[in-house]
Amino acid sequence: MRSVNTMEEVHPDRDEIVRLLLHVRSGAIIVFFFYSHCRLIRIMGHKRRVNNNQLGGMAVKAYYQLSGEEVLREVNGSEEPLTKEQISENQRKYGPNELTEGKKKTTVQIFLEQYKDFLVIILIIAAIASGFMGDIESAAVIVIVITMNAILGTVQTVKAEASLASLKKLSGPEAKVLRDGVVVPIPSAEVTVGDIIMLEAGDYIPADGRILECASMKVDESALTGESLGVEKTTDVIEQDEVPLGDRINMVYSGSFLTYGRGSFVVTEIGMNTEVGKIASLLKTTSEKKTPLQVNLDQFGQKLSILITCILCDFVWNQCFSR
Repeated sequence: MRSVNTMEEVHPDRDEIVRLLLHVRSGAIIVFFFYSHCRLIRIMGHKRRVNNNQLGGMAVKAYYQLSGEEVLREVNGSEEPLTKEQISENQRKYGPNELTEGKKKTTVQIFLEQYKDFLVIILIIAAIASGFMGDIESAAVIVIVITMNAILGTVQTVKAEASLASLKKLSGPEAKVLRDGVVVPIPSAEVTVGDIIMLEAGDYIPADGRILECASMKVDESALTGESLGVEKTTDVIEQDEVPLGDRINMVYSGSFLTYGRGSFVVTEIGMNTEVGKIASLLKTTSEKKTPLQVNLDQFGQKLSILITCILCDFVWNQCFSR
């Protein structure tokens, strides 16, 4: 009879623990759904801004202090356009006119990163606890929920990256280059140092260069300097030292657009050596910081875990020492 009474006393305690864990789990699931919704909203919403003062201090050569003829002699060895041999040699020497990309994460890595969030870890612990207590159904529901969330986050991220890659391919412009005395259109990736690029209104500028001819040229450099109005260009030499990027009116830069006029320039920098390339290099070395929403959710998850731990400890303490 004593053994029966002992069992009758144990079962109510076990039922109370189960009910407590169910309440805690329900609250965690609600918080998790809110957190997942916020994460989906901020996917691909992260943007970076670059300080204009930093942009102005990234000049590596004072081409703006030289005349067009001097720049031609420096990059080509003469004032004549590049020969086929020089073009091949420069392309081997400087590489393609492209921005190099960092190592991309695999789909498996993206999927596993979905489980790094603090609230997800809490739910995984709740699922394990439910499994040990014999509540297989509840454990299965939690596992299914967090797995669906991980799959959804992975699909959203992969689709966003694929869309950006497609847009990059579609936006690959052509450049009109003077070769063998004839202006020919070529892919911008084949542009090399020393090429002479012909520009007309609406043309994309594929590389950094020194202006040789200018007929009322106005260039949109908002991507680099933030200046909303077109910058009037000239072929005049700038004699000052350390001139800010936006004031180098005899230079053009990759990523800009000619909005008015026409002209030509000799390419001085391509790829990662352009001003845009230097910005890309800085962004690669910059660690990604969490948004305020991420920080708040992480802090909330930590506080929630501490609260759950305190409640469980208090409940166990009362059950063990109240007899």
